[in-house]
Amino acid sequence: MQDIAERLLIDTDRVRELIVDFIGREMAEAGFQRAVIGLSGGIDSATACFLTTEALGAENVLALRMPYRTSSPDTLADAQTVIDILGISSETVDITAMVEPLSKRFPDMDAVRRGNVMARMRMIVLYDQSAAWNGLVIGTGNRTEALLGYTTLYGDSACAFNPVGDLYKTQLRQLAAALGVPRQIIEKPPSADLWPGQTDEGDLGFTYAAVDQVLYLLFDEGASPNHVVAAGFERSFVERVLGLVWCNEFKRRLPPVAQIGSP
Repeated sequence: MQDIAERLLIDTDRVRELIVDFIGREMAEAGFQRAVIGLSGGIDSATACFLTTEALGAENVLALRMPYRTSSPDTLADAQTVIDILGISSETVDITAMVEPLSKRFPDMDAVRRGNVMARMRMIVLYDQSAAWNGLVIGTGNRTEALLGYTTLYGDSACAFNPVGDLYKTQLRQLAAALGVPRQIIEKPPSADLWPGQTDEGDLGFTYAAVDQVLYLLFDEGASPNHVVAAGFERSFVERVLGLVWCNEFKRRLPPVAQIGSP
């Protein structure tokens, strides 16, 4: 499987240049100069923030930290480290008082539902501040999460455009290192920080390193499930990944509209 991992290696200089150009072009076409980004303290948003700042200049980037009462202090500290390194403007908006009323209204709300409410509340804050600051909301989700559906519709998946959405998680780590994202952010277990001890890989039941290889074989090289199994992956794992991809297809497209035509 080492060969597959090597095929996931990217030319970080080239990717960096492409994304920085992409950000500048998208902003110019939309007629905006400023960007607003939700900075969680994780690798995805940190990388997107580094790239956006390089493209637009620190004076044109606003980072929002949006903790909930159970958020880890470490995530806030890591987000602040990025803010300090880049010299960008920032605001901290605690979403606890916004989330709790709905949670109390539905006492049977489980952690997943509450996590979705948190993600959507953060996007409300981002879009409100984008209007107040006259900036576009920048997406921070990676390709692995999008394919697996590990994202919240109208929550963390909402944005004006996404500069890192075509990178698998392991590729995003490569780019983050090349950009100078702090090592503690790159190396810590990925987490949406929805509850104490929560991690992405714990929720998914597999590592990003493993699933990225499966996704790459299936969608970049067009391999059949049988070929992926022959490459050394358990059939149950491959089938689970495919199941997640197909059942979450609705998250990756705009809502279909019934075509009525002329009356």
